[in-house]
Amino acid sequence: MRQDSDEKRGPNHVAIIMDGNGRWAQQRGRPRLFGHHAGMRRVREILSACPGNDVKYLTLFAFSTENWKRTQTEVAGLMMMFRRYIVREARALLENGVRVRFIGDRIRLDDKLVTLMDELELLTADNDLIHLTIALNYGGRDEVTRAAKRLAYEIEMGRLTHKDVDAETLARFLDTHVLPDPDLVIRTSGEARISNFLLWQSAYAEYEFVDTLWPDFTEAEFGRVLAKFGQRERRFGAVLA
Repeated sequence: MRQDSDEKRGPNHVAIIMDGNGRWAQQRGRPRLFGHHAGMRRVREILSACPGNDVKYLTLFAFSTENWKRTQTEVAGLMMMFRRYIVREARALLENGVRVRFIGDRIRLDDKLVTLMDELELLTADNDLIHLTIALNYGGRDEVTRAAKRLAYEIEMGRLTHKDVDAETLARFLDTHVLPDPDLVIRTSGEARISNFLLWQSAYAEYEFVDTLWPDFTEAEFGRVLAKFGQRERRFGAVLA
């Protein structure tokens, strides 16, 4: 059904590729980790802006399966930053009604970080104001591969047959199986690529590529992107009258 302009609404689920931290730091003559810390502060602002903009689900691309190729210093610094974020922000996330989930393959992450992730998920499990999903050691192809392996195992064990396999069945084995698909995917820093992020889930998402580096992506600009989304006509493959 076609929506009239006054009935258009913003996205329920926004996913963000938070790009540009390193360049932001380099422009200031600082190490890349300085930019990552600035980007983490920006996460707080954008997260706090979600309820007022009727964004129920926010998914952030924090560290990809390809990011291990970065220098050992940067990777170690990022892992330390993730641990500190969880410790410092846990109480505020709980009190502000944020439910936190992590997606991605945890096998390569260190045990201390994984324990903190598990504890934060459990701590915030009853919250429902906003659902924050953090993609950590995540890649879209890796996610689909892991889902296919789990599906194959279910068939091998006799709990499913090949006749049961369709798109909905496979989706139940994805990391995001409890989440709605994203309505809007935003990438900052001027790069116009999706970088292996939510490949399955974003089949019909709207995309917005903005030039702003992530540490400079303000609540006001976030609001403008959401308003722009509200003017789009989403067809999901159909022709609307």
